[in-house]
Amino acid sequence: MARRRNGLSFVETKKSVSSEVLRDILGTVFYCFAAVLLGVVIVIAFGMQISVVGYSMTPSLENGQVVLVDRFSHRLLNPQRQDVVCFYPKGNENSHLYIKRIVAMPGEKVQIKDGYVYVNGVRLREDDGFDKIEDPGLAENEFVLGPEEYFVLGDNRNNSEDSRNGNIGAVAKDTIVGKVWFKFKSGKNSIGLVK
Repeated sequence: MARRRNGLSFVETKKSVSSEVLRDILGTVFYCFAAVLLGVVIVIAFGMQISVVGYSMTPSLENGQVVLVDRFSHRLLNPQRQDVVCFYPKGNENSHLYIKRIVAMPGEKVQIKDGYVYVNGVRLREDDGFDKIEDPGLAENEFVLGPEEYFVLGDNRNNSEDSRNGNIGAVAKDTIVGKVWFKFKSGKNSIGLVK
């Protein structure tokens, strides 16, 4: 007489991974690795990392803060108003790179009066975080930008060497190295996109 077991019976089964599932997993890992590798190559080939020199872009960027510069897209698309760009002043590659914000575009008339920037006779609408400009410099009298020239200012308007100064003046497009697009954490300034 056979004895009957009461309760559950455990039968050991082997689990196997099908070749399709394994192929999918390996494919996903390969594509993720390839995407990361491609991203690193693109950043190395077309981007660059620099440190901010001085306090002219405070509070947006701090002295010594490390930023990433896109050296590629500005060659395809023209820089736009409010872009933060880095450039060599007067094309002097022996100088450090300056970082400033574009406030006027090629062909526009620029003037600073009563502490505010006027482009084509209309007051530029800007963030209230900018101080009134105490010294208009070269922009005291209205002048016209050339076909590939930009007027740039630092965000710290009263502590900035920028297009108002004779040793910088209007910035030629071919002296612009790229657009500053990302900043790393520094002091009170957080990591993120440059606005």
